[in-house]
Amino acid sequence: MTRRSGSADLPLHGGRVPQWLADRMAALGAIVCQAIVHHYGREELLARLAHPFWFQAFGSVMGMDWHSSGITTSVIGALKRGLAPLGGELGLHVCGGRGRHSRRTPDELMALGQRVGFDGDALTRASRLVAKVDSAAVQDGFDLYLHGFFVADDGRWTVVQQGMNETKRQARRYHWHSENLASFVEAPHAAIDGPTQGQIVNLTDKRAAPSRDAQLELLADLGPDGVVRTYLDATTESAAQPTLPHLIMPAHHDVRSADVFTRRLHGTLAAAAERGPIDFPELLLTPGVGARTVQSLAMVAEVVHGAPYRFADPARFSLAHGGKDRHPYPVPIKVYDETIRVLKSAVQNAKLGRDEELETIRRLDAQARRLERTASGPSFEDYVGGERAASPALGGRSVFGWEADLVGLAATPVK
Repeated sequence: MTRRSGSADLPLHGGRVPQWLADRMAALGAIVCQAIVHHYGREELLARLAHPFWFQAFGSVMGMDWHSSGITTSVIGALKRGLAPLGGELGLHVCGGRGRHSRRTPDELMALGQRVGFDGDALTRASRLVAKVDSAAVQDGFDLYLHGFFVADDGRWTVVQQGMNETKRQARRYHWHSENLASFVEAPHAAIDGPTQGQIVNLTDKRAAPSRDAQLELLADLGPDGVVRTYLDATTESAAQPTLPHLIMPAHHDVRSADVFTRRLHGTLAAAAERGPIDFPELLLTPGVGARTVQSLAMVAEVVHGAPYRFADPARFSLAHGGKDRHPYPVPIKVYDETIRVLKSAVQNAKLGRDEELETIRRLDAQARRLERTASGPSFEDYVGGERAASPALGGRSVFGWEADLVGLAATPVK
């Protein structure tokens, strides 16, 4: 049985990621992945990518729109760029992407197989079957347009793909994980993310086994293609999936107090204030930025070390580096760059056997969890208001421009 993590509603959201943010997302995404592999191994990173709650929080901490379907495209694109130079070192590769890039997945997997040594034919078959199941066997009204294939040198993999329903302006994301995958056609998903649509046709449900068998027998009589024969050969007995949590991503773009577990935010702020002077004395000497960077580091540390249950409010992670559309506030470029610098230094030193900096970041996360039960702090509204006020000094930037240039336009509505 594959591990199934839950589901989520994802509103479609247009627009593009500006280059200044895309470059930083690639850098931060690669560093976070390196830290996870260093602490927990490649399989743990694959497992997290297969977890829809973690995946959404990961995109939020990188400055993407916290609630939208755009996180899927941007995270996969950022990791494909950021991890490409590290493929030989980490033994981890990203294939596919959106649109025409998704159609190149088989060729990319075959080329990787020849270079790395895994079975490219088997992984190409897996990629095609995954796409076939989610486009044909699961008829839920969503047309696939994105297919991201994460694969390790040992052949283990995670697939994240997404479909859209333009009429309803909604998206559904599908997560697959190769761990203990017994069947491509019976309850195979690590998770299915997306809006509840009422009754759908899902031929991968365990209860649909008789229907599948009857259809496959009929197709066999008519001369099925290779994919249908593979379905028939692959069908096996599978244990029932447990009831899954459901993450509902609201349509509103602004981040609201109800979207965030405030006590966890207070724990993060308290840990940054308590551990910062002890563990980051030199960082705190940076005028106006150092203390704020420690807060972001604490949120990034939770993405690296946090347990699955801690990602039920991905909006909270948008408080690390804001959002490109100015929600909850503009991206603080100075803080973002300093976060990347500190994490990059920690990872590089860890590669040389000096783990002190990475362990310091781990302690920051542990302290936040200890303090969140008792810590108090500003209301969510006051915290966001303070970030917006400080934004010009922190290099705040959004798709609308530099915040320092927009201060005089504060009365102009921002959409």
